Amino acid sequence: MTMMMAFSSLFCSTRFIPTPFITPARNILSPQHTCASFIPHKQFKREFTLPAVASVPSQPINIDYLQEEFSGHGVTFEGAGDSCVVKMELRNGSTVAMMLPSGLITSYKALMWHGGKVELLHTAVSEGEDGDPIIQGGVSLNFNFQTDDDELSWSPTNWVLHKIRAKTKESIQVELTNRTSDDKIGLKYIVTLEKDSLNSELEISNRRSLPLRMTGSILSHLTLSSPEATYAIGLEGSSYCSTPLFESEYMLSPQDSDQEEGFGKLFPQWRTKSQINGLEGSQVNNEEIDNYKELSEELSLLYIDAPRSLTVIDRGRRNSVSVGRRGFDEMYLFSPGSRVEIYSKHSYICVGQASILKPIIISPQDVWRGGQFIYNPNLDA
Repeated sequence: MTMMMAFSSLFCSTRFIPTPFITPARNILSPQHTCASFIPHKQFKREFTLPAVASVPSQPINIDYLQEEFSGHGVTFEGAGDSCVVKMELRNGSTVAMMLPSGLITSYKALMWHGGKVELLHTAVSEGEDGDPIIQGGVSLNFNFQTDDDELSWSPTNWVLHKIRAKTKESIQVELTNRTSDDKIGLKYIVTLEKDSLNSELEISNRRSLPLRMTGSILSHLTLSSPEATYAIGLEGSSYCSTPLFESEYMLSPQDSDQEEGFGKLFPQWRTKSQINGLEGSQVNNEEIDNYKELSEELSLLYIDAPRSLTVIDRGRRNSVSVGRRGFDEMYLFSPGSRVEIYSKHSYICVGQASILKPIIISPQDVWRGGQFIYNPNLDA
């Protein structure tokens, strides 16, 4: 319990949740055009040894080296067990916290029109079966890469800090890298904090002789007063279908043990591959008829032609946030519904920039770029 509370103190938005251990599910491909399931970015100054596959542990993080090499201009580092917290702060007070080596963004505090700061992300710390902390929520990367010959199936997890660019009055940019053991797939993950936004960008280089198929999402948990007081603006005319919860070790979801009926049956948490193969899936034949979508109902939806950005309005907290994407055609939207307690561990929604029904194909020797932005429109309110 002491370790749990210590981890919680590192993140402005986290809550300690004594929940059972959850084993992350493997990423599964969905049939194209159906909603069956989710498939769970100059020279280096220094690079830690990278694992060949996602399941191989990363090398220990040297906090002293990071402090000496990269600290300053609004960036600091703090140890958290076997992980490290990268903290960014602009002069206007906006802050971001990100974990290494996972790349999980656990906090984004944005400056508001009234001069105070408000947490926009929702993160929680729970206890695993071995007593170690499990951190979920925030902004996470959940991607799988495959080739048609089935010689490669890779999910990057352990990220290495590559460089930092900072102008504390305007922006701080942290660049992480990842690669396969044969160096034929290279990734850059670029996180940029600006006065009114948080940007998460991916750059993927395919140096293989075969096309690379990418599935997955950038998944964001937005904290709320209550889903019942929250609305998504800008989805009118968008086609969608219902889908099970996304498979991700960072996805927060109401526990089946907390629900006597209904939610646990509607949104099974971690489906197995055999269960997915047994699903027929539903066609994308629903269309939003209202531009002002209430999020008070339990929902897990995948949109295939949603606008490039949407605005989430929280009447309880009297603020709003815009979430947009680049390079992704699909968008995921999740709400636990109005039955959750206000300002509780389940007072949040998820927005994901995704490639689920239609994988992104990266040609040999090509580079793909895409990402997400979270924009704070409340500075000028």
